[in-house]
Amino acid sequence: MRSHCLLPTACCLLLLGCQGADRLNAGGSSFIYPVMLKWSRVYAAERGIQVDYQSTGSGNGIQQMIVGTINFGCTDAPLSPDQLKSAQEHGGPVVHLPLVMGAVVPVYHLPSMSGDQRINFSGSVLAGIFLGTIIQWDDVQIAALNPGVNLPNKPILVVSRSDPSGTTAIFADYISKVAPELWKIKDMPIPGTAVRWPVGEAQKGNEGVAGLVGRVPGAIGYVELKYARDVHLNIGTVRNRARKYVVASPESVQAAADALKVIPDDLCFSLTDAEGESSYPISGTTWAVFYERQPEVLSKPLFAFLQWAIDPDGGQKHARALEYAPLSPQLVDAVRKRLKSLGG
Repeated sequence: MRSHCLLPTACCLLLLGCQGADRLNAGGSSFIYPVMLKWSRVYAAERGIQVDYQSTGSGNGIQQMIVGTINFGCTDAPLSPDQLKSAQEHGGPVVHLPLVMGAVVPVYHLPSMSGDQRINFSGSVLAGIFLGTIIQWDDVQIAALNPGVNLPNKPILVVSRSDPSGTTAIFADYISKVAPELWKIKDMPIPGTAVRWPVGEAQKGNEGVAGLVGRVPGAIGYVELKYARDVHLNIGTVRNRARKYVVASPESVQAAADALKVIPDDLCFSLTDAEGESSYPISGTTWAVFYERQPEVLSKPLFAFLQWAIDPDGGQKHARALEYAPLSPQLVDAVRKRLKSLGG
């Protein structure tokens, strides 16, 4: 079959050169990596198509997608105006397709606490910690949320991401919403993948943040829920807009998604600080991003995989077991409609 590439020549050659009829190359978000790893194994067994996914961070996934070295990227934050402009110059309009939803959780290392205790956090307290106005674990603001808990008189070590990160974008989006004045006072940028926090140490990937928090007493960081579970980190509860302390779970992420009343045409939305008594307030989405115009040789395997990934009887049925929330029926319908408009 002769390929009719609709992308600029250089981008087309990269796309065609890095995949074949039985292989897709993808990368980006470490937030979704556990799901993509599962999906790639199942899809290869069921369909005979390899999906090679590299967990390089959302920022890198976007960059590699734009220049055409991967077939699609994954990101936990929609492309910024500058990224969209760059993509337009390289290959044209970009599509955002939601794949799965999950939770970003505050994780901490306090050996003096009993194993069955959880630290309660509010948005203002998390903002104070990550923006540097709360520096001790026994600060009165933390103590007020945790009556009866023997908090240590110990400095807080903040651990954040060093690489452009969708997990950071979700967390920063939340902090900027719940503490807008402090965000402004600290001269923080518009929330996105490349936020640099004013205190603490930075590590690469969810893996790096989870690893340092696990090694250093007094540390706190933010990671995707599955990473926290896998390395047995202490996970805090977070107070939501209804002033309920909520534990992150697929169900509480789904509750946040259910609060989304209108699905935008571009399928880009935020789930942070959602309404609802059961909503987990630091919930987010991972999108597959790729060019609207695809070479014929790539469009069929790409769209087939994405259709499978968002199918409740396909990829979505594996989400909950990995601590993610599957897409709602309304989102599945919207994604299917978008894929159909592209010829998928």
